[in-house]
Amino acid sequence: MPADNPHRDPIQVLIADDEALVRAGFRVLVDSAADLSVVGEAGNGGEAVRLARQLRPDVVLMDIRMPIMDGLEAMRHIAAAGSDGPHVLIVTTFDQDEHVFRALRSGASGFILKDSPPEQLLHAIRVVADGDALLTPSVTRRMISAFARQPAARAAQPGALAALTDREREVLGHVAAGRSNAEIANTLYLSVATVKTHVGRLLTKLSARDRAQLVVLAYETGLAVPGASSE
Repeated sequence: MPADNPHRDPIQVLIADDEALVRAGFRVLVDSAADLSVVGEAGNGGEAVRLARQLRPDVVLMDIRMPIMDGLEAMRHIAAAGSDGPHVLIVTTFDQDEHVFRALRSGASGFILKDSPPEQLLHAIRVVADGDALLTPSVTRRMISAFARQPAARAAQPGALAALTDREREVLGHVAAGRSNAEIANTLYLSVATVKTHVGRLLTKLSARDRAQLVVLAYETGLAVPGASSE
């Protein structure tokens, strides 16, 4: 399969899921791509944390519901490594998992459904490995719904946005709505390169690791409001 973003070395992937058959299926799929390589498998969150530290993969495919330590707790430990740690891609079923917002706050860089087409999973791994976040509008809506049910989570002060320009605030609002750089560029009549520059500045000014954290910050500070639209 062709790579979306070619890397000199294969993207190293750690699979964390408590079902052996699921792990085996993911391994076969990931290893079928020339630019991806499975470096390890974990059957629970504790093992995922240990292997993430030992193997230093680029991406961890993380199930949320696992024994001993669940995916959310494992993510918090992995995220403690900061920018040097792997990116975490949640593999889940939204009909069962009600932890989207908590997962984002814990350090997840994206979400992929377990029943997604194989090419979507491979694309998601590449996107996350490149430091971007996989947040489609449907995922963002789910996150907003989870956020709206947690008033205590909206405790961050809007002063965190004081350093942003009006244009940066505008771009952040569109990021929070789950729009891609191309969609934002089209809406604001900007070039994609200019939008990328604004997003980069947002990451720096807000000390955010990736796009997922920008979405969380937008809602925590009140810039974006559940149920509102930035159209």
